[in-house]
Amino acid sequence: MGAPAAEVTLSPDEIRRMTLRAQGFLGATSWSRSRAGVTAMLRRVGAVQLDTISVLARSHELVAYARLGPVSRQQVEQAYWHAGRPSAFEYWAHAACVLPIEQWPYFAFRRRALRARGVRWHQIHQETCDKVLARLRAEGPLTATQLGGAKAGGPWWDWSEVKIAVEWLLDTGDVICVRRTGWRRIYDVPDRVLPGDLLGAEPSDLDCLTYLAGVTARALGVVTQADLVEYHRLNYLTSETGQHTRLVADAALAAGLVPVMLAGPAGRGGRTDLSRAGLSPGWADPAALAEESAGRRGRNRVTLLSPFDSLIWDRKRTRQMFGYEHSLEAYVPKDKRVHGYYTMPLLANGRLAGRVDPAREGGTLVARKVSLERATAAEPMAQALREAATWVGCDNIRLEQIEPARYAPRLTSALAQVS
Repeated sequence: MGAPAAEVTLSPDEIRRMTLRAQGFLGATSWSRSRAGVTAMLRRVGAVQLDTISVLARSHELVAYARLGPVSRQQVEQAYWHAGRPSAFEYWAHAACVLPIEQWPYFAFRRRALRARGVRWHQIHQETCDKVLARLRAEGPLTATQLGGAKAGGPWWDWSEVKIAVEWLLDTGDVICVRRTGWRRIYDVPDRVLPGDLLGAEPSDLDCLTYLAGVTARALGVVTQADLVEYHRLNYLTSETGQHTRLVADAALAAGLVPVMLAGPAGRGGRTDLSRAGLSPGWADPAALAEESAGRRGRNRVTLLSPFDSLIWDRKRTRQMFGYEHSLEAYVPKDKRVHGYYTMPLLANGRLAGRVDPAREGGTLVARKVSLERATAAEPMAQALREAATWVGCDNIRLEQIEPARYAPRLTSALAQVS
């Protein structure tokens, strides 16, 4: 499909504002600090990544908090894993993610690709799969432990045959997860959980990619071909024969996205000379483009971000948009860490203005290492630390290492003023 010529060129500042607005960090949203607000947020960003690490809170809670403010953590859990009427399910998108329930049909492309591969990581025994399915159908929703145990007795990655079987069934869509308990997945069969219109839908690969291109554009405001591939990891757990990464341009046009040209990072003084800037093709969500063209700005959210937040998933995009090198060092040996175990970026005034490695000691939030990009980031950092501490039930904040050290007095003073 031939792409129409782009008539709009977007500057780096416009791209950044459109992304922040789309992600819920700029301007007013209708999201309330409630279960309904969390559900609305999930539908807007399209996917919330799950991770086992819990420092201040688990990442899926931090993603909601970053956008909604101090929403009840119980309401976050209920929004993702409602016991009565599921509004979300878990599947492989950018990684293991919570996804809006209406997206179920549109991951058929991945389920088909995995089924065609016949294996993900482990050898699969069909007899065990059949037994797992029979038990779920007969007994109702069950955890891996209830099915017979998740581990085979070795290291943490040493899954039991039952765990391998039920995870494979989850991959292929024969099993679904719409709830967790104590961080354990509860497995069920789709026909007991999904509405009939979702259960019976089987869109083509191109229809799936077209739908997900729209999801990605609404979540980011403006996208490149690389963004369309990366947001849902279209090159992951699929197949070469599916050519999913090669279909994204057709999918973007079929989704009604607007072709645009994207200017490179800002030059001297923060301004870009569009006549000399490096331009690359992309697509914009029509609503995001109209909102930016209308000149609506709004208030920027000041908050700490989970290292798994969808705003900063893509390291290259984060570097280009914010001039910020983002990395997770939780799996780096302690003596080789630069910024800390679970470094959380500070978002302030539409920029990534610093970072902090937090921890909790009883009722104290410990900022083990704080890095500020400039002195004026001290006040937003103090504000973000205080709000986060209150949200997780900490009464005190202790600052340990601050870089550069010359900013320490200003941050200490700012923190005292918001206490």
